[in-house]
Amino acid sequence: MKIIVQKFGGTSVQNEKIRLMAFNHIKNALKDGYKVVVVVSAIGRYGDPYATDTLLELIGAKDTKLTAREQDTLLSVGETISASVFTNMLREADIKAEAFSGGQAGIITSNNHLNAKITEVDTKCLKKALETLDVAVVAGFQGITENGDITTLGRGGSDTSAAALGVSLQADYIDIFTDVDGMMTADPRIVEHARSLPRVSYNEVSNMAYQGAKVIHPRAVEIAMTAKVPMRIRSTYLESTGTLVTSLADDSGHFDVKERMVTGVAHVTNLTQIFVKTDTVKAQQQTFKILADAGISLDFINISTDSVIFTVPEEKRRVVKQLLEEANLQTTVREDCAKVSIVGAGITGVPGVTAKIVGALSEKNIPILQSADSHTTIWVLVREEDLISAVNALHDVFCLEIK
Repeated sequence: MKIIVQKFGGTSVQNEKIRLMAFNHIKNALKDGYKVVVVVSAIGRYGDPYATDTLLELIGAKDTKLTAREQDTLLSVGETISASVFTNMLREADIKAEAFSGGQAGIITSNNHLNAKITEVDTKCLKKALETLDVAVVAGFQGITENGDITTLGRGGSDTSAAALGVSLQADYIDIFTDVDGMMTADPRIVEHARSLPRVSYNEVSNMAYQGAKVIHPRAVEIAMTAKVPMRIRSTYLESTGTLVTSLADDSGHFDVKERMVTGVAHVTNLTQIFVKTDTVKAQQQTFKILADAGISLDFINISTDSVIFTVPEEKRRVVKQLLEEANLQTTVREDCAKVSIVGAGITGVPGVTAKIVGALSEKNIPILQSADSHTTIWVLVREEDLISAVNALHDVFCLEIK
């Protein structure tokens, strides 16, 4: 049995016209001899009646009196409705289809409501159903605990659902349909000459996603990578196969990453840089313990003998500053920052990459507020007012518009 998993996000199911475009991708897979597992998100985005954020507003959003378990019961409804609507559309076209909740599809999760982790995927029932069905439509973003409670998987949950099912079913492909034609070299909204990439490695696309590219959730990529199931990031509106996400080596075992030193430029906005003066190791330990105890995640961390520097999302600025000052730690805050990241498997061990970054930004008179690097990623922190200029300058200097 040849199986393909196709995930359609909220913008790909938001109205009948776009659902018909998604329907055409399913028909094409059926023509190619596949059994299709369709994973759907809730219909539309905030403001649409069944979108997740709209459902959350019904109970007062962050001021809700419901427990996390009770919120999950409500928030899972958006995907359940979407699965039913999609299944009805398929049956109207005489396609043998059936709708499944996440739990019915075999997705078992932890008890961490609102951000559950998948602990097991048992697709025996789904495989049995596919013996007589053409399409199984699964509600994404949700699962069920061993005790039978409904859970949701947090941000990117439908991507994660699709990846987990694809791995368990040993699918030929996991297709993630979105509103752009694959993984882009940069955000096309701010880089006019950004282009889609025909092929990227799991690590590259995961790093791009962690650094701000929003076409796929990194958790999904990591799940697919464990079993080496190929993924494709595709446009709902086009027939192209988009970007293939696979291992560095091709079928012959060869993939020369040096031919493409940099994969793309990603960015994250609305950051605040925090500088803490720490004259002792104890002060450094105190800084991190205070914020860890408050459940605040830090990024872009630099530690020296007399200071600690890191970034937090803008919405955490006030609470972080208050916590540190209450502990008598001398703190300086720089608001309105953005992180720009160069990602590429080909930069490992290559001299001159940082020189290019510094040179390109210097030519635009963009100060670098902070920097860090790993084997495949180099990060710089800039003023948010310089973001568009910085991303374009780095996109140009690494010639990412050229195929």
